[in-house]
Amino acid sequence: MTVEPAQSTGPAFLPKAEFAFPGPLRDRLVAAILDGSKTATTALLARYEHEGEPLPSVGRRSVVVDSGDRPVAVIEVTEVRVVSLDEVDLTYALDEGEGYTTVRDWRAEHERERSCDVRRPALPGGLRVLSACA
Repeated sequence: MTVEPAQSTGPAFLPKAEFAFPGPLRDRLVAAILDGSKTATTALLARYEHEGEPLPSVGRRSVVVDSGDRPVAVIEVTEVRVVSLDEVDLTYALDEGEGYTTVRDWRAEHERERSCDVRRPALPGGLRVLSACA
């Protein structure tokens, strides 16, 4: 993930990148982006399909906002992969910058998160994820 200060690239013209809901989790994720420990993120492929949104594409830039909806950085997608949860490796789990030290822990947490997703009943299919590196 390429990260630069939001002020230097006109964030008003870029789409927002909102990591989690505003609050402690978003604050932790934004801090990890800013300190360089979070260079990858994961989303459900079914969510994109259900909402009719195109997948992120390499080169796409967006502005990261904090819990106060303030722009804090601009990120750029450098890679996009669609894989099943069992295809995620340790390097990717570490690149998410959320403190996972094993793939097993990463998978368990992502399966738990996805099973709690309030939109899950509207999302058909198995747990195929979109991994985006920036």
